[in-house]
Amino acid sequence: MSKIGKRAIPLTSAKVQIEGNNVTVTGAKASFKHELPDGFSATVEGKNLQITAAQKNRRARMLWGLHRALLANKVKGAETGFEKKLTIVGLGFKAQLAGRKVTLTLGYTHKIDYELPAEVTLEIDKTGQNLIFRSSDKFQLGNVCDAIRSFRPPEPYKGTGIIREGDVIIRKAGKTKAAA
Repeated sequence: MSKIGKRAIPLTSAKVQIEGNNVTVTGAKASFKHELPDGFSATVEGKNLQITAAQKNRRARMLWGLHRALLANKVKGAETGFEKKLTIVGLGFKAQLAGRKVTLTLGYTHKIDYELPAEVTLEIDKTGQNLIFRSSDKFQLGNVCDAIRSFRPPEPYKGTGIIREGDVIIRKAGKTKAAA
């Protein structure tokens, strides 16, 4: 049995429609469609969504846990949405938002422009260094945050760069002057 796959997905405010292998999740924030592979079925039991697998082989158990996790993310995204925080650390490093375009000043000779997808919203504080990304699609949100972070990953000597909330940057000692 899959430890993840056999757990039920709690439904608080989302509505679920099941048509064969297609599962449609509709909530306050968004609506998602998910197609289960052959051999899997979804049922709504009270306030829980349950996924069952017809076979119990290794591949079926792996797919069972995967699709349960994907559906749980879609249910949570439809109900409440997801949020990720990035912090820009460095002298003169900042971000500005104009419409759907983020302009990043990260110590390079040029500014970096990044166009946000329609599903992702961004909130920047007045210093321009604390960024809060929100979306109902966890996959899209992660891709956007990784793309922004890739412009200036944190470096271990000074600790500057774009840091995700909760990341631990292991600092290294710089060169020391040789004793004469």
